[in-house]
Amino acid sequence: MTSQRIVILISGRGSNMEAIVNACERERWPAQVAAVIANRADAAGLQFARAHGLASAVVDHRAYASREVFDRALAEAVDSHCPDLLLLAGFMRILGPAFVRRYEGRMLNVHPSLLPAFPGLHTHRRVLEAGCKVSGATVHFVTADLDHGPIVMQSVVPVLPDDSEDSLAARVLAGEHVIYPLAVSWFVRGLLRVERGVVRQTEGAPQLLGA
Repeated sequence: MTSQRIVILISGRGSNMEAIVNACERERWPAQVAAVIANRADAAGLQFARAHGLASAVVDHRAYASREVFDRALAEAVDSHCPDLLLLAGFMRILGPAFVRRYEGRMLNVHPSLLPAFPGLHTHRRVLEAGCKVSGATVHFVTADLDHGPIVMQSVVPVLPDDSEDSLAARVLAGEHVIYPLAVSWFVRGLLRVERGVVRQTEGAPQLLGA
């Protein structure tokens, strides 16, 4: 199988990026992380990328007059690495429709809720305020509708009576570090099929963790 080229977008620490890079190396995926690109020069994840010998770049959104201009510059940086798969790993910018269409079917994101519930920001606060008894994370294909693309995999964790936003976030993040690398490994091995907006793992592997 031809090695798949992965580009990862980050805005901060990039802990999911780290989990993916480590899993790719450890499990010998038919893939390589070609580059890590951040929209902030101070994104801590860039240090990890450089320490692992990965190409890295910064496309600072603050340097561009509009989202459309930023998106074009970002796409140019991404395309310079000829990606087969583009991953959002804590990338805190909303991408415009033209950018999303450019990578349709080959761009994944992980969101810290059980989508379609609680898209957008302040997820853990909203989960606690709603009195939910479970929460979790979702890996999904990116579409023009924010946090609403076809779901690849989800992880479920309990919401405990004494949870704070931070304690719940930490529990959810631990699940992200499991399901995101797994979903990416399925993609690069050609084990995902999307039918009428529903994602199937072609070998029948469970697409839910922790239930």
